[in-house]
Amino acid sequence: MQITSITVMGIRLPLIRPFIVAYETYYDMPTLLVKVETDVGITGYGEATPDQHVTGETWESTYSLLVHQLAPLAIGENPFQIERIHEKMADMVYGCPAAKAAIDIACYDIMGKATNQPVYNLLGGRYYESLPVPYVVSILDPEAMAKEAADAIRQGYQSIKIKVGTNPVMDVKRIQAVRKAIGESMQLRVDANQGWRNRATTMWVLEQVREANIDWIEQPVIADDITALAEIRRQTHIPVMIDEGVHGDREMRETITKQAADKLNIKLMKCGGIYPALRLVAQAEMAGMECQVGSMVESAVASAAGAHLCAAKKNIRSNELVGPLMFSRDVAAFPYEGLSIVLPNRPGLGLDVNEQSLAELKEMSTVIEKP
Repeated sequence: MQITSITVMGIRLPLIRPFIVAYETYYDMPTLLVKVETDVGITGYGEATPDQHVTGETWESTYSLLVHQLAPLAIGENPFQIERIHEKMADMVYGCPAAKAAIDIACYDIMGKATNQPVYNLLGGRYYESLPVPYVVSILDPEAMAKEAADAIRQGYQSIKIKVGTNPVMDVKRIQAVRKAIGESMQLRVDANQGWRNRATTMWVLEQVREANIDWIEQPVIADDITALAEIRRQTHIPVMIDEGVHGDREMRETITKQAADKLNIKLMKCGGIYPALRLVAQAEMAGMECQVGSMVESAVASAAGAHLCAAKKNIRSNELVGPLMFSRDVAAFPYEGLSIVLPNRPGLGLDVNEQSLAELKEMSTVIEKP
C-alpha cells in the first residue's frame, strides 16, 4: 500500500461561545484537516490544530509546512510504516508536532480501515468501554464561572475543570466560588495554563485555596521551568499535572528525573500524534505517573484519535476531549453518549466525515499527488 494523494484543508470551526484561557481568547478555532488517499482506495483523515503559545506553530505556518514539506514527503510511503514516516518527518523539520500529528492520525485511520479494526485495537485493544468527560469553564468573573459550573452539575457532570491564570487574586475568588457552587463531592480541576508564571505566586494561590479540595493543579508555571514545578510539588499536598511543559521524550525525561509532576497531560498536537504519545504513556507508567489526554479544542477527527488512545491504555485515567461539544458545527458526528465517549466498533477512527460541511467550512485547500 502506498499514499498517492494528500489534500490539506484549512478550516475555521465556529465556537458556541468564546473560549478564554490565560493566554488567549478564541471566537472560532482555526484547524487543518488532511485527507490521505492510497493506491488501494482507502482514505484516512488527520488533523493539525496548532497553538502558537504552546508549540510555536500557527495556522498559516502549519498549512505551509504540510503543503510544501510533510505531505510531499509522505507521498509514496506505506501508512503502516509509521516509525519510518515519523523518522522522515523528524529529519525534515525540528519540532512542529501539530503538523506531524495530522499525518500520523491519518495513517492510523488508514491502518484501521485496511485491517477492518478500530484504531484502539491497533494500540492494545479496548481497556475502557466508556470515557466520561468533564465540563470545562473558561475564564470569566467568579460569579459567572460559579453559575456555569453549577448548571453543569445539574446537567449531570461529575467533574468540573476551570481555567484560571489571568490574575492571582481573582483566581482565588474564582476557585472558591466554583467550589462553593458545585459542593464538596464533585471533582474540581484547576488549570492555570502557565498564568501564575513562577513558584512564589503559585504557592501563594494554593495556600489561599487549601480548603477548596482541588483534585489537581495543572501547569501553573511557565512551560520551560520544570524545576519550579518540582519545587511546587514538594511543597503542596495538591497533585500537580504537567501539560505545556512536556512535548516529547526530552521533557518527559527531565520531568521524571526531577520528580516534577504526579500527572501528565498528553496532547497529540504537542507530541506529534498517536505514535509518539504511546511512548509518553509508557514512560509515565514506569515512573508512576497517571496520564490524561487533553485537547487543543480539536474537531471530531483529532478528538477521535485521542479517544482511541484513551480507550486502549489503562494508565490514561482521564480525558478532556470536549472540543466537539464546543462547536456549533463540526466535520463529523462525534460518539458522545450522554456525558461520556463510547467509541463504536468501526474500522479506523470510526467517523463519517461530512464532505459537504467540510467544503463549506474550508478557507484554503491544496492537493499534493504522486508524480
